[in-house]
Amino acid sequence: MIIYKDIVTGDEIISDTYKLQDIDDVVYEVDCRKVTKGADNIDIGANPSAEEQEEALEEGQTQVIDVIDGFRLNPLGDPSTGNRGFASKKEFAAQFKGYLKKVVEKLKEAGKDEAFIKDFQKGVQGYYTKKIVPNFGDYDFYTGESMDPDGMVVFLNYREDGMTPYVIIWKHGLSEMKV
Repeated sequence: MIIYKDIVTGDEIISDTYKLQDIDDVVYEVDCRKVTKGADNIDIGANPSAEEQEEALEEGQTQVIDVIDGFRLNPLGDPSTGNRGFASKKEFAAQFKGYLKKVVEKLKEAGKDEAFIKDFQKGVQGYYTKKIVPNFGDYDFYTGESMDPDGMVVFLNYREDGMTPYVIIWKHGLSEMKV
């Protein structure tokens, strides 16, 4: 098994037990599942409608997203109240710019050449402009277990069906650890 860690913080972000879809050699998209935890059981069944899920929860049970819970990712802000961690796209852009600088430093330390780094930066810029900015309001934001403000921000959204959660993870911001 391979565990993918944030190269800036060392936090575990995802593993190869999930299907990582490589998008434009920039990010991984990973489909998640809603699971019920608590009362000494974990139900990893299908995703019924939201109404059915609420009715089905018994006392002491909570519904979580498997990747978020399994890798102890922490929400930035409180998604249940509408506070998603960033007041604006501009605030997020400032954090993201700092994170990218740290990733570039780590890539250089790993011996990546300038051509690789330029391709990486171009790919990130394109994905950010075409996918992140137009859909900014749809995302919930998470960070690794350490909650280091310099670390990777993981994006959570839902597929077009409105039921299937998925996360977006910056591919080159990960290091591999075989276990």
